[in-house]
Amino acid sequence: MDVNAAVAAVAAIAGVCTGVIAMLAFRWSERDQARPTRSSLHTDAVLPPGVDTVLSVLRSSAVVLDESDSVVKASSAAYALGLVRGGKLAVEPMLHMARDTRRDGEIRQVELDLPRRGTGRGEALAVSARVAPLGSRLVLLLVEDLTEARRIEAVRRDFVANVSHELKTPVGALSLLSEAVMDASDDPEAVTRFAGRMQIEATRLTNLVQELIDLSRVQNDDPLDDAEPVRVDELVAEAIDRSRHTATTKQITMAAGGTGGLYVWGHRGQLAAALGNLVENAVNYSPAHTRVGIAARRVAAPGGDLIEIAVTDQGIGIPDKDKERIFERFYRVDPARSRATGGTGLGLAIVKHVAASHGGEVTVWSTEGQGSTFTLRLPEAGAVRDRSPGRPEHDHPHDHPENEPLPAPEVLP
Repeated sequence: MDVNAAVAAVAAIAGVCTGVIAMLAFRWSERDQARPTRSSLHTDAVLPPGVDTVLSVLRSSAVVLDESDSVVKASSAAYALGLVRGGKLAVEPMLHMARDTRRDGEIRQVELDLPRRGTGRGEALAVSARVAPLGSRLVLLLVEDLTEARRIEAVRRDFVANVSHELKTPVGALSLLSEAVMDASDDPEAVTRFAGRMQIEATRLTNLVQELIDLSRVQNDDPLDDAEPVRVDELVAEAIDRSRHTATTKQITMAAGGTGGLYVWGHRGQLAAALGNLVENAVNYSPAHTRVGIAARRVAAPGGDLIEIAVTDQGIGIPDKDKERIFERFYRVDPARSRATGGTGLGLAIVKHVAASHGGEVTVWSTEGQGSTFTLRLPEAGAVRDRSPGRPEHDHPHDHPENEPLPAPEVLP
């Protein structure tokens, strides 16, 4: 009996000790979990409340530095720009700004040109850096990429300068010719000659203003707002008719051929202007007694069939060094010849914008002395194809191989 009581007492004491030990272990575990770790002290604990959330939604690249210049927080954009490498701020001027701001608490801002990473070229990345204190120990660096804004500003300045120059030429000529007419008032033959020159300059000025309006319209308007199925045959006929007088004067034969009954989807006026510019250029830059051909066909493409409209001439051709720049506004391969033909330097820029806004492209093949081929590629109006009379029910794009020879062109006088 005494033995059993002793055993029970020992068991009770052991149970109490086990419970006490378990409770102490549980309390110790909770205290250990609540204790801040080294990593949490380095990130969340040192940032003021809400700063992490604000930095995550900023468009600018953000970097937070501590008192030892280590990166506490950096946005993904900061890594993409190459500002942070190996946990350190990699741009020395920005690092000096951060140290100065940490010392005196003043906000600093500067614009810098940084080398691009991985390009191997001398292109610079234009950025604006702003440094401000964040609390008592941290410094916040905000960096904004200004490269695209600077490029657009440079394009705008060049455009204004080019427009001013192009407008100055015919306006100055009209002023001089009007003075010549006044001085030659008693010479009817001279008046007639000067008046003819004035008409030429006035026409050039009118064309320039109209093409400026057209370029502004195709850049600002969405052609798909007023899109409709446009018959390619009608676009080709309209483009030929636009240059018929000049072609007849130079005895240039214009021939239309290719696949008939094709449709593209887009703004009819813009598409007509783009193709008209290509045909007009082909006629203007071709010598007399040559041939200009316009051919259309359907080609298969991964995202849907495309319609190719190729304009081929037997003109002077384009040097290799100029092929990449001919679609720039006001760029001319031969400025003297362009002005002699009445060109403004905006025609191909309009073609490029129209093609891009319609989801297509324009390309060029050319050899000096042999001629050029400009190819306008546009998405086909698929819904119209499906409704076309006589189209087989299970017709497939590959039933029309792109390498098939085109039908004999129809020669238009």
